[in-house]
Amino acid sequence: MTTTGPADPSVQPRVPLSRERVLRAAVDLADESGIESVTMRTLGQRLGVEAMSLYNHVSGKEDLLDRMVDLVVSEINDATGEIAGDWTTAMRRRILAAREVLLRHRWAPNVLESRTNDSAPLMRYYESLIGLFRAGGFSNDLTHHALHALGTRALGYTHEPFDDAQELPDPKVIAQQLAGEYPNIAALLEGVSHDPDSTLGWCDDQFEFEFAVDILLDGLERLRDRELATRSS
Repeated sequence: MTTTGPADPSVQPRVPLSRERVLRAAVDLADESGIESVTMRTLGQRLGVEAMSLYNHVSGKEDLLDRMVDLVVSEINDATGEIAGDWTTAMRRRILAAREVLLRHRWAPNVLESRTNDSAPLMRYYESLIGLFRAGGFSNDLTHHALHALGTRALGYTHEPFDDAQELPDPKVIAQQLAGEYPNIAALLEGVSHDPDSTLGWCDDQFEFEFAVDILLDGLERLRDRELATRSS
């Protein structure tokens, strides 16, 4: 008769592979090492499986990136869904809460902009923002204009031309290079200072982001008030 001894407590049971586990591991890998580090091979190594096993949960690299973005936007929805208050306060708090999520996932803005498929979490986020505009007295037309004016700031980051979120050049070095031919640009860059810990792109640090959001929300509120006055007259 064969008897089985007690299980070795040092041996951890193997966690079954799942779509959620694959996506969370991919996001963690991108957070730690950048999105370039995320390949099917490196992800398989991180999970302790063959890369081919991942195809039971995602159809390939592009599907993986789609789902990673969905996971991040779902975090944004979770972080912003319960935020309430008067229109400007609630909108500002939601946008800044979205930015806090992206600061944890600094690779996400570039990947988000590269996606071409519809995203249910992203649609839910915009559905919520539009509802907040409408509840604040904005017409559908002004809400449409407001979303265009906010652009990517509605999601918590600023898309800027000539921006490379992976490299943050020293503005003063650039100023020295441009001083001879472009003195006005050089003088402006000499005074530029950004906090790298709050930065998602070269000029997209927290101060610049909040500065732009506040100007936009103040202007939109004045337009809303003007529109409401016109409707009531």
